[in-house]
Formats: sequence, C-alpha cells, structure tokens
Amino acid sequence: MARIAAESLIERLAEWGVDTVFGLPGDGINGIMEGLRRHRDRVRFVLVHHEEAAAFMATGYAKATGRIGVCLATSGPGGIHLLNGLYDAKLDHVPVLAVTGMQETSVLGTGYQQEVHLDKLFADVAEYNMMISNPAQLPSLVDLAIRTSYARRGVSHLTLPNDIQVAEAGADPYEQVAPARPPRTSPVYLQPAGIPRQEDVEWVAEVLNRAERPAILVGQGALHARREVLAVAEALGAPVVKTLPGKAVVPDDSPYTTGGIGLLGTRPSEELMDEADVLFMVGTNFPYSKFLPEPGKTRVVQFEAEPTRAGARIATDVPVVCDAKEGLVALLPLLSRRDGNAHLAKYQKMMATWRADMDALENPDRDPIAPQYAMSVVDRLAADDAILTCDSGTIATWAARHWTIRGEREFYLSGTLATMAPGLPYAIAMQHAFPGRQVIAYVGDGGFSMLMAEFLTAVQQRLPVKVVINNNNSLGQILWEQMVLGYPEHGVRYDQPEADFAAWARACGGFGAKVTRSGDVAPAMQQALAHDGPALVDVDVNPNEPPMPGKVSYDQAKSFAQAFLKGQPHKAAIATTLFKDRIQKLTD
Repeated sequence: MARIAAESLIERLAEWGVDTVFGLPGDGINGIMEGLRRHRDRVRFVLVHHEEAAAFMATGYAKATGRIGVCLATSGPGGIHLLNGLYDAKLDHVPVLAVTGMQETSVLGTGYQQEVHLDKLFADVAEYNMMISNPAQLPSLVDLAIRTSYARRGVSHLTLPNDIQVAEAGADPYEQVAPARPPRTSPVYLQPAGIPRQEDVEWVAEVLNRAERPAILVGQGALHARREVLAVAEALGAPVVKTLPGKAVVPDDSPYTTGGIGLLGTRPSEELMDEADVLFMVGTNFPYSKFLPEPGKTRVVQFEAEPTRAGARIATDVPVVCDAKEGLVALLPLLSRRDGNAHLAKYQKMMATWRADMDALENPDRDPIAPQYAMSVVDRLAADDAILTCDSGTIATWAARHWTIRGEREFYLSGTLATMAPGLPYAIAMQHAFPGRQVIAYVGDGGFSMLMAEFLTAVQQRLPVKVVINNNNSLGQILWEQMVLGYPEHGVRYDQPEADFAAWARACGGFGAKVTRSGDVAPAMQQALAHDGPALVDVDVNPNEPPMPGKVSYDQAKSFAQAFLKGQPHKAAIATTLFKDRIQKLTD
C-alpha cells in the first residue's frame, strides 16, 4: 500500500504528541481520514456532530492541558463552521491547529462546487495560515504551524487540496529552478525563557514595597502560579482580585482574595479598584478597562508574557515581560514583609459580608428555583478536583459567585469572545484529556440548544460528562442588558412550552432528570454525579432573577427604572424577585 501525503501529516501530529483530533468527515478530506485510519493506533479521531463543536473541543483541550488542540473539517461549509470556536482560541490565546480540505488543485479558481478559499477566510483568525500545494511541503509546514501556535498562543491553519492528500508522501513533482530544496525540520518547540531582567524586578519591588494600599489582579496567565501568587499576597498584605478566566488561580476561600472583577465580580473587588494606590497585574489582559483604576490615580506594575499586551489596558508604570511564575519567584526575595496589615483586614471583613450575602441567595425554599441555589448544590456535591465548564450568559454570573475553587478544582469558559455554546464541547474534550476526573458542564438553555447534539457524542464516546442546564427559557443575559440600557425587554423569552432537555438526554441513552421544584435539585444532582456515564439535569429556574453587578451604579439603577416606566412586560415578577433577594440578605 503506497504511503500517501496525508499520512505524513498524521504521523507528524503524533510526533508532536497529538493524540486526539476532533472533527467531522466530508468528501473534501477523504484522504486525511484515510491517513487517520492508517494511524488510528497513534491518533484518535473523535467524531462530532457539528464542526463548530470540534473547534470548541480543540480549544477546550488546549485550555485544560496547555497542549495544542487539533480540529478537522472538510472543504467549504465544513471549514466555515470552525470559525467561532477558532476565534475563541484566538481571543483567549490558546494553541490550536485547524486542518481543512480544499478542492483539487486542477479546478481551483473555476467556481467548483463548495470552492471556498479557506486560507483567505481564515486570514484574520490564524497566526499561521497555509494551503499545501506540494506533498514535499509536508511534514515541515506541520512543524511550522504547530510551533507558531505555541509561540504566539493562537490558531494555525493548514488546508490540503484533495489531490495533495492522496499523492505519494514526499513526492516533489516539479523541477526545482531556484537554489532551494524542501527544508527538513523537527517536531520541537523551544519555550522561550520566562525569567525577567533583574533591574525590572527590582523596580517592581521598589514600587510594591512603597505601596500603602496594594492590590493584585491575576488572570489565566497565572493559573500555574498559585503558590507564588499567595506568597506575594502574604508578603505585601495585598488582596487578590481574579478575572473570570483566572478564577482558579487562588482558592475562593483564601483569606487573600476578594473574588472576581467586573459585572460578574464582587463589591469588595470593585471597592478595592477604587482605593488601591498600587495595582500589580499578573498574567492578565483584562479587557474591561472601566473596572480598572482611573488613569493617573493608581500606580500600575505588570507581569505579562506577551510584549504587545504589556500596558495594553491601562498606563503601566513598570511593565515587565516574563512568565508569571518565573517573575513572582524572582520578586519574592525583594519584598518587604508586612504584619498586622489593616488594609488587608478591611477587605477580609468586606468579603465575609459578601460571602454571607451570596449564601443568603442560595435559598432552597424559593419558588421558582433560585439559580444561585442550583449552582450551590453543584458546588457542594462536586469533587474537590472537578472541572467546571461554563457557557456565556447569566450562568457565568452564578458560576463566578457560587462555584467555589478549592483543592484542585478548575474552571473554564469563553473569556474574551464570550460566545454561546462552548460549555458542553469543552467538557467532552476535557473528559477525553482527563478520563479519571469529574467534568461538569454548567450551561444555559440557549447555549445548550445550539449544540445539544454533542450530548449524543458524549454517549457514543462513553464519556461520563455531567451537564447541568440553568433553564430560564430565555436569553437571560440579553434580557438584563436591554433593561440596563433603559429599554423594556424584547425578543428574548421563548414561547411555551419550555424545552425538556432531560427527555433528549434519555433519548440519547444517557441519564436525564427534569427538575421543577427546589426539593428535587439535590437528589437529581446526586443521581447524575453517581451515574456511570453521561448525565443531564435540566433545572427550571426563576427567569426573573437578575444577575446584579457587585455594586450598582446610579446610572444602572436609573436605566433599570426607565425600563420599568417604558413598559417592561414582567416588571411585577422582577420586582418581587428583587424584593425577596433584598429581604433574604437582611434576614439570613
């Protein structure tokens, strides 16, 4: 059997340590599928139901493992479907390789069926983007693509015409007229040194040692530096604020953290941003600059791995390009330790009040079911090394505030793109990567319905992922955003009947439970978590529970009131919910 060029591609992926490819076959990649078949003992192909899910799976795999995620789609429409998941990888800076098919070289440019020049389409999303036009280019271009994805923390794309896929591996059918020959490369990536310059670290230490009200803001770039972040916080007596993608940097019960930042954050974190005289940003490119200190009011120092992102959000007095962990290790010996810090004690007291407020909202006696309670049950029953994946929307608020990072727990969502529907594909990919760990997808009814066929993928792959649906029969986040702008809601609630996603789960061959009463939430969750296979719990929650910001501004309150005055259709139910929330906080 002749060795084909597609084998050269698959063999090189295996040499890079790729063990899983997520994708959907098509006539534009039959040669690549044959390469996967011939090397199925080295690289596993995960058959999905939608190419968008394949790209999300590759992204989730990369987020959780740090290794390159790989997705595969056919030419034309199949490749187009990858884009949303690939933009998630691009904006959250994780290494992903997309491989797509292309029409045969002899018909390119003729308007052949499904002829979409995916290399041009992917020009914005990909850091490395190439159409293979000669079998001799493989495997070197695979090396360049993967190396670029690792180095630039982003997406690479290779598209292979049909005839190139099945051509003889290594064949070079053209006469070489230039003084050149195909390069011979190796599947090796050399991680650049992340150690900062000594003079930069000394400058950072000088600024931090003079701080009277320091604050530390950590993001996903510091996920591998928990011990070092906590050591710096202890030395400075500095509260630690976490971006949502960086939620797992430090435990939520740490005496040093004030929790999240932004609309989904906490009141103490927002107060801290207003009061801090020095802000130390570590491994974060937090985009919502409105929630950062006002320019010129606070001195800012930063540890950032990517030079172009240093100082990108706020004027930075001391930007240092380094790995977060390496930088903190170098910094620690230079810090002056503080004892009896009143600044830290103040925020510890504020956090105790905040936690009590959040606990009060986790009331099992509310009817309809409070989404905070449903999330709290997941939090209480899940393992200490569980991985929680989350969709975008109101569910992100409930997860941010009621999913507790403790032990080796992790948390992943679409951070910067904030797209709908990645929660379930992420969970499937992470269960593949970590078969022995508990993986839970916490999703909304809107996001789940977009890619719900992937629950069948989980059943067919025999993956014990657990899915919890926060079902408010609406696009909840958009509903509240409309009201915050002062507009009555419009076009955001689905008509009755509400979907019963548990029935879909059972039809797929998995466990499914529909929950409409608070008293049934915990038993259903216990059954799902104990089930030896994919399980889904569909919880009907209060559709009128607002994801209130940690600190409500005057303008937000004014716009909310204007929405009521202009004819908000569910104002009575919303007002009742807000009143119950307020009473609960005061009485518990």
